Amino acid sequence: MSVASRRQSASEEAAARHIFDAFGAYNRRFREITRETAQYFVARDWAAARRAAVRRIDLYNQSVLATRRELEPLLGPGIMSRESWHRIRSIYAELIRDAADAGFYKTFFSSLTRRIFNTVGVDPHVEFLALDVEPDLASAPPLKTREYVNRGSLALLFEELLGDLPFSRLVRDTDGTTRFIAAEIEAFRRERRLPDAPRSVEVIPSLFYRGRRAYLVGRLLGGAWQVPLVLPFAHTDDGIVSDVVILSENDVSMLFGFTRSYFHVDLDIVGSAVRFLHELMPQKPVEELYTVLGRAKQGKTERYRSLMRHLEASSDQFVRAPGARGMVMEVFTLPSFNVVFKVIRDDFGHAKNIRREEVRDKYELVFRHDRAGRLVDAQEFRRLSFDAARFEPSLRESLLTSCSRNCTSDCRTLLIEHLYIERRLIPLDVFLMHAGAREAREAVIDYGQAVRDLAFSNIFAGDLLLKNFGVTRHGRVIFYDYDEVTFVTDCRFRPLPESRHLEDEMSAEPWFFVAANDVFPEEFIRFLGLGPELEAVFRTYHAELLSWRWWARLRDKLERGESIEVLPYSPKTRTTRLPATGVYVER
Repeated sequence: MSVASRRQSASEEAAARHIFDAFGAYNRRFREITRETAQYFVARDWAAARRAAVRRIDLYNQSVLATRRELEPLLGPGIMSRESWHRIRSIYAELIRDAADAGFYKTFFSSLTRRIFNTVGVDPHVEFLALDVEPDLASAPPLKTREYVNRGSLALLFEELLGDLPFSRLVRDTDGTTRFIAAEIEAFRRERRLPDAPRSVEVIPSLFYRGRRAYLVGRLLGGAWQVPLVLPFAHTDDGIVSDVVILSENDVSMLFGFTRSYFHVDLDIVGSAVRFLHELMPQKPVEELYTVLGRAKQGKTERYRSLMRHLEASSDQFVRAPGARGMVMEVFTLPSFNVVFKVIRDDFGHAKNIRREEVRDKYELVFRHDRAGRLVDAQEFRRLSFDAARFEPSLRESLLTSCSRNCTSDCRTLLIEHLYIERRLIPLDVFLMHAGAREAREAVIDYGQAVRDLAFSNIFAGDLLLKNFGVTRHGRVIFYDYDEVTFVTDCRFRPLPESRHLEDEMSAEPWFFVAANDVFPEEFIRFLGLGPELEAVFRTYHAELLSWRWWARLRDKLERGESIEVLPYSPKTRTTRLPATGVYVER
């Protein structure tokens, strides 16, 4: 081997080792930020907890970009050599062979090479294939859990459990809390007609932190049955309380849903925790579990892998998604796969005074903001290649004409430079067309609550039309059209001026000055298209949303730094409960 060849080989080995160490450093920092959140919960420093959440979201891209810069002097011109990277990939694969969560290392490597080569689709020569990254949950080591045995008294069991919490000394009324939890479980057991009392409780030792809550996650184990168990803890002025016991798979699934911000939980092996959680929620897609645990890049990799595998096993075509066509996005779906794909159009028409870059900024805002259970987690993808024949002809034509800046085709393949992938929902306007009276009533009530929840988290949806909201399989109303999203604190809520004469009322255009950030809540109801009965329902439950004063007072509170918690679960319960912590305002 020549001197030059030996030098190149050494630099390639050093590059592989550097990437290995870079991911290790990223992962350590990720876990450090995660652990900080426990301190913020105890200190009730909610602002610091929000800042930590954003820092952790930003950390992955920062680490990839820093690693890219650090490799330049190490590899020199060879940094653009695909043959060199093929060898680096082989060396790296050997380094991570026995690593826990090896898929994370592979995803990090692929993120790096995709940045360097601006890869279209997948390049197996210089990155790991999706199937290479697929986690084998069945072979993941069992999660190290903590088990508490029922020796005849559930209250005593939970007294022991609460005593092991890191903030046990701050729990308000430990005796009352244990009796409350035990009574809730016994009521649930009778309601479900479970044959015997729980024999034990198995929990994940690490607590799950998000927003103002800490969650103990585990399961109740009977002789021939098991159910999920989640205990939320709120830190109030009077101490830490647990105000509800979550035992339903559906309720736990919503808590871990795609409309929620990411949990902060320190885990030694993430795959083991995902395996445990998937046993609790078997209908929950694995990619969503990785994402809600804060491993968003791994969640994206999992979603891409699921999509590619599904395309290989299916034959249906991509078609336009149900619902009204939007002016900003072309939205399509694969009927047999439960997501939608959103591509930004080239032009939006005169009705939309916004630029393409601003649309992307809005989606980035949502990605980094508290989603309060009312905003879909939109995953951003670049340079995906599809079989052009899988697209319904009119959809393919529309993508190539109205989205030509993002979509190109060589007849055999269709390349999409940039798109978002979201879980598919039933558009609210479509849902109301087919719903029975009770379902429609509940959807309209929850629509108003969705607008409130967003407002409490300082989000004003902008365009409140029903078509911009969707309904989940759990019946929750979710907002998913982000091109007009803004902060409540950036709006000026005004009363609608009184008309001076009939010509003003008949005018198609406002006869008074309207600034870009002016909002007139009185007008909301005019554009919803609700019939008389559903409009009456909306006014009964949410009349104050039509009042500029309500919005102005809320804006003033948010501007003063007051924060409003939106409960991430239903407060209803079966038995006498501890005082509700509810939705509250606090400085």
